[in-house]
Formats: sequence, structure tokens, C-alpha cells
Amino acid sequence: MNSKHIINRFISYVTIDTESDPNNPDFPSTEKQWDLARLLEKELIQIGMHNVTLDENCYVMATLPSNLDYEVPTIGFVSHIDTSPDFTGANVNPQIHENYDGKDIILNKEQNIVLSPSYFEDLLQYKGQTIITTDGTTLLGADDKAGVTEIVSAMEYLINNPEIKHGTIRICFTPDEEVGKGAHKFDVKKFGADWAYTMDGSQVGELEYENFNAAGAKVTIKGKIVHPGYAKGKMINSMTIASDFINRLPANEVPEKTEGYEGFFHLYSLEGKVEQTELLYIIRDHDKTIFEERKELIQKIADDMNKEMGSDLISLEVKDQYYNMKEKVVPVMHIVDIAEEVMKSLDITPLIKPIRGGTDGSQLSYMGLPCPNIFAGGHNFHGRYEYVPVESIIKATEVIVGIAQKVAERFKN
Repeated sequence: MNSKHIINRFISYVTIDTESDPNNPDFPSTEKQWDLARLLEKELIQIGMHNVTLDENCYVMATLPSNLDYEVPTIGFVSHIDTSPDFTGANVNPQIHENYDGKDIILNKEQNIVLSPSYFEDLLQYKGQTIITTDGTTLLGADDKAGVTEIVSAMEYLINNPEIKHGTIRICFTPDEEVGKGAHKFDVKKFGADWAYTMDGSQVGELEYENFNAAGAKVTIKGKIVHPGYAKGKMINSMTIASDFINRLPANEVPEKTEGYEGFFHLYSLEGKVEQTELLYIIRDHDKTIFEERKELIQKIADDMNKEMGSDLISLEVKDQYYNMKEKVVPVMHIVDIAEEVMKSLDITPLIKPIRGGTDGSQLSYMGLPCPNIFAGGHNFHGRYEYVPVESIIKATEVIVGIAQKVAERFKN
């Protein structure tokens, strides 16, 4: 595969600002996501894809018809076009570092921003490779524009090499994955695949079919403002109550102190004044029973504190976001086995592990489209230290091609 062509494609995507907005109920949550969607619509037509559509919800879908003389399952590949609102995705200025020497990479000399293997040890896996980084002032957008690049490049490769046999392949690029809405308006029936893969993992070899059960919690605490000189027995400081609430949750069950299958409560936003404080949490656990217990615990803390204060000053709103796809994938485990076999055939060591997060596939699996997750190659998502090796993008592209071939072979009559 032509690495220069793939680099140019990737850069053309990441330099388009597609940051989504968690505070906007519209779908998609930002108008600028349409810019990349329209570009992809045109590009898919240009490379020779069939049935290319861009619908009213900003979903891009297309078909690569089968070149077999027998029937095999229709498979799909999915990536998202938006970037995280956690860090700016505007004015992305990708930096290309050829033949990486294993030393510090200066992202921004003026601001002394350094991508160092002494802190990000994974960098050393890619010594001698070509690495694309940020300039230190934005995220890169490899999450998930690396995945978009891989899917488009794989389809183009299959079109240009018709001797490679494959069944019907459906692809889709979704908006608003980063704000948890990527699958909300996904038309599974229209997509028409028997199963699919999201290309939305991190390092080479990742293959995931388990993810967190997820919920969001909004804690609103009411206070009462009084002149501080005359406040005794009258002022109710909502921020002080909020501090007590935070401290009643398990101190070690937070993202920075957990790993693997361990769940957590993550306080990601705190805004307050004396009269009102708002806490925003995400609640995560792989185990459904423990997940339910976590939601019960946060509710119990609110109830207990209200009882202690003799007034309902704390209100709590908890909403489920997505569930562990394992329940829907295990009954069709051959779809994971196929991806694993392809990776091994390409000398890629499969890293089968739980996702400490979620993908569009988490929701799609419960919508009737079993959808494991495959690596896209990037690291340090959602921030200035994000990077992706070009060789990883190429390997992921080869995995897509390999899966198409493997399905054609496995289901041959």
C-alpha cells in the first residue's frame, strides 16, 4: 500500500475541524461535521463505491458489491468522523516524523511541549517508523480519523485489486460518537450487514468485544446565599455540601486508580457558587450487577445526605448510556475469531482485552448489529500528545482487507 497516499488522505481528514458538542441536543451536535461527511461522500463515489448516501443525520454509508459467485454474509466497517470536545480540534497542524529515533519529540518549541518516551513508553514500540503527531496545541484526531482513513483505503485497495475475492461490504461513518450519540440514529436495517467492526481502538493488535456498562449522573445541590457577616445559622453553602458528597464516594474507585475490569466513578465537571453547585459524573463497570450497585450507591449517598440535612437539597439524575457488548457478541464469537485469525496471519499479535470505555459498536450490538472493535493505531487520544504511526494505519487497513478475504473463504460452499 502506498504510504504517501495514506498519509495525504489522513491529513486531509484531520485538518477538518469536526469537534462535537456535548451541550447541544441537535444531531449532529455541530454543523462542521458535515464538512468531512460531504468530502467523504464525494471521495467514496470517486474511488468507485456503490450506493453512496449521506442522510439527513450526517451518516455516510456505501457498498462494495461482492465479486463472488456464491453467497457469504454481508460484513460492515464503521468509524466516526467527530473529534472529542475534551480538547480543541480546530486548526490541527499535523507533524510528520520519519524514521523515529526513540528520543523525545519536540511538539512545540516555543511552549516547551514534548512527547517523551520516558513518560509515554509506548512510543518505543515504533522506533524506526513514521509517526504523525500534533504541534502541541490541539488534538490530532486519529480518534477516529485513522479509522476512517483505514476503511476508505481498504475499500480503494479492494476496488483496485479485483482478484482479491470478497463478499458484500458495507461501510458507515458516524457523527457524534464522542458525545455518546454516534449510534442513536444509525439505521441498522438500511445498513444491512450481518455483523460489523468498528475501527476505533488504539495500539496495533487491539481486538475488543467487551466494554464498560456506562451511565451519566448529574448531581445538583441547592444552597442559600446570605451576607457572610450575618450568615451564622442561615447560609447554606452548596459547595461545602458538594465536597462532602464527593468524599463519600470510594476514593480509590476513580479512573486514575483503576485498570482492566475495575470500574469507577469519574467526576469530570464541577461548577458551583454558594447557591448552587453541579457535579457531573460518569459511572462505569464491566460487570452488570456491580454497575447497578454503583448507581444505587450514588443514589443512597444523595438520600442519606438529604435525610441528615433535613431537607432535599441534593437532586440526582442518572441516565444509562450504553451496555457491555459482550452479551451480544459471545453468541456469534466467530466474528471475533475471524479478526484474530487475520491478525495472526499478518504477524500481528492480537491484544484481546476489555475496552475501558465504549464505541459506537457498544450501542450497535444492542441494536442487532454485533460489532467488535479493532485497533486504528493511535495513542494518547483526546489531547495534545496524541499520535499515530503510519505503519499502524497500514496494518489496520490490511486487517480490513484480510477480514473480507477470510469471510469469503470461510463461508464458501
